[in-house]
Formats: sequence, C-alpha cells, structure tokens
Amino acid sequence: MSSTETSKAGNGTSFGPLKQIDAGLLSVGYAEAGPAGGPAVILLHGWPYDIHSYLDVAPLLAARGYRVIIPYLRGYGTTRFLAEDTFRNGQQSVVAVDTVALMDALGIEQAVLAGFDWGARTADVVAALWPERCRALVSVSGYLIGSQKAGQLPLPPEAELQWWYQFYFGTERGRAGYDKYRHDFAKLIWRIASPKWDFDDATFDRSAASLDNPDHVAIVINNYRWRLGLAEGEAEYDELEKRLAEGPVITVPAITLEGDANGAPHPEPGAYAEKFSGTYSHRTIESGIGHNLPQEAPEAFAKAVIDVDAF
Repeated sequence: MSSTETSKAGNGTSFGPLKQIDAGLLSVGYAEAGPAGGPAVILLHGWPYDIHSYLDVAPLLAARGYRVIIPYLRGYGTTRFLAEDTFRNGQQSVVAVDTVALMDALGIEQAVLAGFDWGARTADVVAALWPERCRALVSVSGYLIGSQKAGQLPLPPEAELQWWYQFYFGTERGRAGYDKYRHDFAKLIWRIASPKWDFDDATFDRSAASLDNPDHVAIVINNYRWRLGLAEGEAEYDELEKRLAEGPVITVPAITLEGDANGAPHPEPGAYAEKFSGTYSHRTIESGIGHNLPQEAPEAFAKAVIDVDAF
C-alpha cells in the first residue's frame, strides 16, 4: 500500500533544557517532550544532522499525549562515552544496542521508533532484532539494514558517485579533511541531500554544533569504513551482525516514508516492501522534500508516527 502526501516545514527554534542519563556505554544527552506517563516515541536522527531535525515533530506528538524522547547518537551533541578506553565504534548494531540501553535506563519497555538516515537504520535494526521493544516503526527510505558483505558489491558508476564521501572517508586524507572541515562538509551534504530545502544559516548552525563532539569524527569514520570492510567491528557484536546480514524481515507495524526530492542515496520503495511482513504502508511526501524529512516535513512525519501506532 502506498500514498502521496504534501507537507511543509515548521519554524521551531529550540528545545527546552536537555537531559542526561547513563545508559550502557554512554552518558546520553536527550530532549524530552510530552507527559511522562504517555506512550513512548523515540526519534532517531541521522548524519550529519542532530536532534533538531525533530524540533517541530516533537510538539505535535506531545500534544497527542506521547512521551517523546530524542537522543543524541554516540558521537553527537552532549552524548559522551563513560570510559575513555571504550572503542569508538560506529557499526550498525552498536547504535541499536545504544537505543535499547537508553530505553532500559528510562524504564521504557516498548516504544514507537522513528528515524531517518542512521536513525532509520537503527530503528530498523531494533525492530528486526528486538521486536518486543518496538511497538511500531516509521522509517525514512525504508529497509536500511546492511552488511559488510553487501558493502563489497560494486554498483553502477552513477550510484557509486552518490557515495563519494564514503570512499573519501576510507582514506586518512578523508579523515583529516572531515575533522578540519566538518561544518563545511555537513553543509555540503545538507545541500546535496535536500536540494530544494532552503534552510538558513541559523538552522544549520544549530545542528552543526553537535558535530563538535570530541568523538564525532572517530564514530563517523568508523561507521563508513566498517560498511566497506575497511574497519573491524567488535567481536561481541558479531552474532548480531550475522543475524542482520541475513536480511531479517521486520514484523512490527510499519510506515516507510520518502521525500520526492531526496538527493541522498536511497532504495526505491518497491525494492524493500517485502521486508515488512506486518501491517505496512509506504508514503511519498511531495513539495520538494529531501533527505532530512522530519525537519522538512514535520507534519507528515508526525502523522506517520500517530497513524502507525493505530495500525
């Protein structure tokens, strides 16, 4: 089932005071909105974005009675490692383990998980490996679970061109360049990924500040190198990655979203529809919506969360 919707961006400027909680290997910084006793929704951001992608989504959900949690992923914002000697790992399963640990720390047994980019992949992984923790799922660009083996497969030249930064990050020059120019790099990605989104400097600067996290570069570089098999993961996550490499079907209720002007690499909806075996629908959001869908189309994103929770 698929549909097309139009939406428009909001104009929020800030969250209230952020919170901090120890969860797993991390001290997680997060924003919270809505009643503490409401059904939980966890909103997961991507790269190179941050929690402000949900600035206009959160109040819409809070107004409907949801407890909304928006965490900084490892390597972003105020999230920090509890131990200096912890390996700065960015592989896909680890970020999902972080999410479950956060739920445990907050006393959340089950939540609607929603995200885009890294956040969509993370939500997909939690839904696939721990479906009892995921009441329902909203995933921009659909099924994003991957594997190192899949990352070895060559793509046609035009598709490879879209992943230029991944190959750049595979070099030491790329690591140094991202470290030196991380804000300029992020702004370029924003423009490429959302070519019709006319964001202003204040909007970008608000999110770019989160990239100054001391672990940010290490996490990002490890993430992309791991995908290509250029960096090792940690042995304790091997079993999880083995299960993910099998392409597990997601059984929880799900809505996938795609912007009609997404300039970032993304699969076509028809390529992943069979990966969702529960109640499922896909929605294409029109009006020039790019990769950062929750910030560009907050009403459509919030509606998807509310609708999928009623499936």
